[in-house]
Amino acid sequence: MSTDAAPLLSTARILPVLTVPSVGMALPLAEALAAGGARCAEVTFRTWDAEQVVTAMSGHGGLVVGAGTVVTAEQAERAVAAGARFVVSPGFDADVVAVCRRHGVPVVPGVATATELMKALRAGSHTVKLFPAEPLGGIRMIQALAAPFPQARFVPTGSVGPVQMPAYLAHPSVVAVGGSWMATPGHMQRGDWAEIRRLTAEAVERSAK
Repeated sequence: MSTDAAPLLSTARILPVLTVPSVGMALPLAEALAAGGARCAEVTFRTWDAEQVVTAMSGHGGLVVGAGTVVTAEQAERAVAAGARFVVSPGFDADVVAVCRRHGVPVVPGVATATELMKALRAGSHTVKLFPAEPLGGIRMIQALAAPFPQARFVPTGSVGPVQMPAYLAHPSVVAVGGSWMATPGHMQRGDWAEIRRLTAEAVERSAK
């Protein structure tokens, strides 16, 4: 069964990357993102409530919710059990990919070098997360990797904001851009759902141009 995430993420183009402080924020957050036009969201496994947040947000407002910062096979199993529709990792781990493949869940392993990209492609993962995208060289790094690996598709994430987003999305090898600027922990802690909705809507509108 294919575990490539391109068909899913290419329709979204924008992937909010969320570090959610508590599960109580999950529903208003999902509502704000959906109202802003987001189709997908990535909940990072950086908090104690991450699994519950994935479960609570899944399908709410039509959102397709995945799990991010998944670095072990055990975390991948928990993410899938929580209802994650896709899994994102900051690096390439063959065991994480294997768990996702076994469950038929799309996986986006992270790469930072040509060597890691070759490992991901060999494992059947043609859609990868370039991380950390901006420190690695940004759009120039995408261009450099896309030349020898035209079959690869990228989700650049890491210090990416609304200024950098258009250049990435203009590249044919980029299926979506991941970023946290639309919904930061600060926004959530302040309950600033209106600002999350505004920033999301702005990003979605710019991604369609």
